[in-house]
Amino acid sequence: MRLVLRRLLLVSVILVPTSAIHAQQSASTPRPITIDDYFQIRSVSDPQLSPDAQFVTYTVQTRFLKEDKNEDRIWMVPTAGGEAVPFTSVGVSSSHARWSPDGKSIAFLSAREEGKTQVWLLPRHGGEAERLTDTPQDVEDFAWSPDSRRLVLVLRDPSPEELEAAKEKKDKPAAGKEKEKPKTQKPWVIDRLQFKMDEIGYLDRRRTHLYAFDLAARSLTQITSGDFDDSEPAWSPDSKLLAFSSNRSKPDPDASYDINIWVVAADNTDKGAHLTQVTTNPGADTTPAWSPDGKWITYVTQLEPRLFDYATRHVAVSPAVCGPAKVLTLALDRNADQPRFSSDGKIFFIADDDGALRLYTIDVATGTITFGDGEHGARPPIGGRLAVNGYSMGGGAAGNVAVGNVVAAQISTPEHPDEIFSLIGGKLTQITHTNDALLRQLKLSRPAYVRFKSKDGTTVSGYLYKPLGYVPGKKYPTILRPHGGPVWAYYAEFDHLPQLYAANGYVVLFPNPRGSTGYGQKHAQAIWADWGNKDFQDDMAMVDYAIEQGIADPAKLAVGGWSYGGISTDFIIAQTNRFKAAISGAGSALFVSFYGHDHYQRDYEAELGHPWENKAIWEKVSPFYRVNNVTTPTLFMGGDIDWNVPILGSEQMYQALKRLGRATELVVYPGEYHEFKTPSHLKDRLERYLAWYNHYVKGDSAPARPPEQPLAPAAKPAD
Repeated sequence: MRLVLRRLLLVSVILVPTSAIHAQQSASTPRPITIDDYFQIRSVSDPQLSPDAQFVTYTVQTRFLKEDKNEDRIWMVPTAGGEAVPFTSVGVSSSHARWSPDGKSIAFLSAREEGKTQVWLLPRHGGEAERLTDTPQDVEDFAWSPDSRRLVLVLRDPSPEELEAAKEKKDKPAAGKEKEKPKTQKPWVIDRLQFKMDEIGYLDRRRTHLYAFDLAARSLTQITSGDFDDSEPAWSPDSKLLAFSSNRSKPDPDASYDINIWVVAADNTDKGAHLTQVTTNPGADTTPAWSPDGKWITYVTQLEPRLFDYATRHVAVSPAVCGPAKVLTLALDRNADQPRFSSDGKIFFIADDDGALRLYTIDVATGTITFGDGEHGARPPIGGRLAVNGYSMGGGAAGNVAVGNVVAAQISTPEHPDEIFSLIGGKLTQITHTNDALLRQLKLSRPAYVRFKSKDGTTVSGYLYKPLGYVPGKKYPTILRPHGGPVWAYYAEFDHLPQLYAANGYVVLFPNPRGSTGYGQKHAQAIWADWGNKDFQDDMAMVDYAIEQGIADPAKLAVGGWSYGGISTDFIIAQTNRFKAAISGAGSALFVSFYGHDHYQRDYEAELGHPWENKAIWEKVSPFYRVNNVTTPTLFMGGDIDWNVPILGSEQMYQALKRLGRATELVVYPGEYHEFKTPSHLKDRLERYLAWYNHYVKGDSAPARPPEQPLAPAAKPAD
């Protein structure tokens, strides 16, 4: 239901015009986008600047529809621009590339040789990859020590099955593969308050901890332990200490949001028996980063744990040895993420503001924040209507010219998927062109960012996509697409789905109603324990706005979303019959049935209380009790192993509407979590979207479902 906001960062001082990002795109785009184009668009992410600022590594994900799989591959490109070259080979996924601080090699994660995900090492100039680690379990994360001598690994405690498999592998290194004996699935024994998580499943007492890996000795030392999860490790500049985030609250971490920043000696041998607690705020303190002199740690803090996701995330600093913390962005009232110290006394961070993701800075000494558009405040380092979705920053020289801070940034706009840009001496340059050739073939809709008034006079914003070939004065079928979260927002970034709808003749509405981030904490928490009320009014206000503008045809309206967007769809169709069709993906409507079934028990209790004590409020927010009002033909869908918003919610709504004799259908995708991964399932879902809307909204004679195609077997779920 709730989508965690992506954590981002970037640096330098320039306002980026959208046109600069599209300079490579031809003005002549001959054809509309299609479903199959989704599988031609490659996802570019995770830019990492080399220590000398000469090169950038990044990851490219390709979706192979024919093979029904996804593959990540690491590439490298000169920071000043030039030919991009693949750094890892095809046929096996590799990701999370990280340069050694001495610049001699690159470590990355890969599950090669049909084994667990491990850390592999490649020389900077290429060659054969060498496996560094050989742990019974997957390596979940790692980071280099500044002296390049060690790595810190994040490992989940191994299961008995993993230990047994590792022992068998060691005992029979060259015996060849024997026929595996059938293994009986053991029962899950549960004794935790938080006992389930999407993409993991049932939770036991196996926790994630930090381990130091010595490259010369090839030795592994556990440096934290206990019935807690430790993550986000960050090395001190002298390679002696590690900061990390962990909820170690008593009596039970599962019962609170009290994540704190801790420091541990990197060479300790007592498994973290002696830790320094850096922060004491009762809310979540995360993403630690050290100052260059090692005296301070900056991090993200939430000051109102009662509000969990609804609370604004602020940038704070604290002495590394513990002491009074200082919150730096209280006056900003915007979510902040990934703060990092620069060498000139500033902290850079990403702020989620007004439907965009931009980089801002704060001067630690004066508290001055660069937050504005140049006319109404100081220009941010990177601003404009765009989304900064990743970063790497450093210093050094590029082209033998001293440039100070150099940045490799991952940037997207509504008309261009993510690409990597370098920012050198104030000049922004696109240095990857992964999707440019495809985009030159496509005609895309440029969305307008619009503002409108809700029922109670509240100003609301959103993105409005007009159909291709739009003719002023003509009214078009219109799709309202509520977003997930609910504490999230639509940003100024590329999304294939609204472009696909626009290419098929629809107006597309992407509202950021109350509950959304980027407009202040009051805007976000306005729907606290009141789902489907103010956000419903705001969503409908955008529909009314599009009708008033003479763009939307009031007789041809559709609605549909995923996650909280699916929940919003259930709310909407239970309160109005204005829509000709609806699609509710990964939604829920009878929330009491999700208590103890999905992974949001702590959130439910904080916001709604216990269902046996606060029955009235649980029933108030549940649209299931108004299901008799629903007459909209509705398609329900979801993944069968989704523990975020389980398929139960779609099943219940489908069953009720079917019993009432309403037009409805249920599609369940095998082996899928909340976020779908299987290419054939992704294509099938897009085909069903169009078929359902075309039939019920446009009145097409074609059936409301696409021709049945055999689906490839789903990947085996993770244990």
